[in-house]
Amino acid sequence: MKQFEWTQPRYYVAYGSNLNLPRMKHRCPTAKVVGSDVLQGWRLRFRGTPGNAVATIEREEGQTVPVLIFTVQPEDEKSLDGYEGWPRLYRKEEITVKVDGNSVNAFVYIMNENNHPYNQPGPFYFSTVREGYRLNRFDLTTLTDAFERNLTV
Repeated sequence: MKQFEWTQPRYYVAYGSNLNLPRMKHRCPTAKVVGSDVLQGWRLRFRGTPGNAVATIEREEGQTVPVLIFTVQPEDEKSLDGYEGWPRLYRKEEITVKVDGNSVNAFVYIMNENNHPYNQPGPFYFSTVREGYRLNRFDLTTLTDAFERNLTV
């Protein structure tokens, strides 16, 4: 899958480990947080191998997921593509989010569900995401619900 060339910053939506700002800064040094939003009609889930699952979002009415919105440069997106395993593990989708009260188009990574069942994340990964929630003052309910929901799968 060939990615088109672009030279302007793009909006990127983070909901999992990239909420952890120190780790995101290391991965994407020129990315800048421009706001936060809550995705309506989406649910946070964990998919992958047992004890090594990672975050994804899925459409589900009545659910919400807090997110950070970044502007990213081409080199940041290339780094994110590698980290997210694009296009094999995650695909990119365009969604609309609010930045300073304005609707903008942004890209988000969503897991390719095939061969990736619901499972529990490992302790290090989960603590990385939880620290991102805390750093950004997000309510932990969405995260704990996703973790507990996978206990019953």
